[in-house]
Amino acid sequence: MKPCRSMLYIPGDSPGMIQHAPVFGADSILLDLEDAVALTEKDAARKMVACYLKDYDFKDLIVTVRVNGADTEFFDYDLKEIIPCSPAAIRIPKCNGSADVLAADKRIEEIEKANSIPVGKVRIHAMIETAVGVENAFFIASACPRVQALTLGGQDLTADMGVQKTKEGWELFYARSRVVVAARAAGVDVYDTVWADISDKEGLLKECRSIVGLGFTGKAAIHPDQIETIHHAFMPDAKEFRKAIRIMEAAENAKKEGKGVISVDGKMVDAPVVARARHLLELADLYGFERSGS
Repeated sequence: MKPCRSMLYIPGDSPGMIQHAPVFGADSILLDLEDAVALTEKDAARKMVACYLKDYDFKDLIVTVRVNGADTEFFDYDLKEIIPCSPAAIRIPKCNGSADVLAADKRIEEIEKANSIPVGKVRIHAMIETAVGVENAFFIASACPRVQALTLGGQDLTADMGVQKTKEGWELFYARSRVVVAARAAGVDVYDTVWADISDKEGLLKECRSIVGLGFTGKAAIHPDQIETIHHAFMPDAKEFRKAIRIMEAAENAKKEGKGVISVDGKMVDAPVVARARHLLELADLYGFERSGS
């Protein structure tokens, strides 16, 4: 799967936006059945999303569906309607511990089997939106193989902590750091929360650069106008790009020669560094970087 820098939220009851999803330029979309949909429209939105998943050509977009929380009456209805349509993943709100993930995993497996879908095909994105969820982040990320990513829900998290979300974002610094480390330790992706001020692109860029530095895989967006800014922040540095090429060339040569030790620019290189170089080159491909002559 290609690197996923941006995940655009689209209300599940907005057919116009869903139909235009492939032209917005995001790497992936999040069809939302939770916060973006009024209580009176939940059933209609669920059916609409299911129809689009079955019949609409989303091109090369990665499609995830955010369902309603397990503590709501809509959760099981969402799973029963959406899982048979085989989205890439289900985003589950307010995961507080491994038990929440395992319960969802069991229910999804039952529905997959009932619909002759390979078990594990539909992945889980676990949302961390509470203080206890932050503290249990690693247990959530490593609960089962179906977990593909952790994602931080900043609005609900700050509300749970009794603080205000600011543009500086220091109130989320610990949570962001903890969730990134947990995700990396578990070997899954990790996505940052949304930037709520659509008009403040400078603030969005600053926050994106900060979360790139922390190690996030990508960031959620609430408006198509935010996508270009997010992608700009994730663009590899030219110097890092050239070094990544040298690392991968050295790794390939070492493999051919049966060597277990890799050295680049006079420094030893281990497996995590090679993995990062590989990811950086995959990112560079999205921006059209030329590898020849580098």
